[in-house]
Amino acid sequence: MPRKSLQHLECAVANTVEMVNDSWTILILRDAFLGVRRFDDFVKDLGIARNVLTDRLERLVADGMLETRPYQDRPPRHEYRLTEQGKDLFDLLMTLWSYGERWKPPSPKLRQRVIHVTCGQEAQAVAHCAHCGERLTRREVRVEPELPVVRERAEEALART
Repeated sequence: MPRKSLQHLECAVANTVEMVNDSWTILILRDAFLGVRRFDDFVKDLGIARNVLTDRLERLVADGMLETRPYQDRPPRHEYRLTEQGKDLFDLLMTLWSYGERWKPPSPKLRQRVIHVTCGQEAQAVAHCAHCGERLTRREVRVEPELPVVRERAEEALART
């Protein structure tokens, strides 16, 4: 069954979810960040069905997150490379990685560590304000304008007092 479009929400989060809308897509992007480029290597690493991989790669190319580059003439073969748009998903993938390490870690023998090359230490994703550099927490941000349902609930609570 086709997935319902989220376009009616007119929201940056919904628009991004629309593009990276399933676990296979996220894992293909993860592999692309880790250096996987060729179709058979994605199949081998992920254990994904070839038809599913074909569909997801076509969508990622159509959405501008991956591009194809030929690497062989006979038979013609292409590899998949992250575009600038695809590379901009790095923070999202690092956040998912950090969350998973905290709340859903793999078995210790299968664990991969993300190492910050500059200092040599294990890295974790932390959101910071691009303006002042301060760490962002959910209590220290607000979205403007608020969601109508949140505003209405606050107005109802205020009216009851």
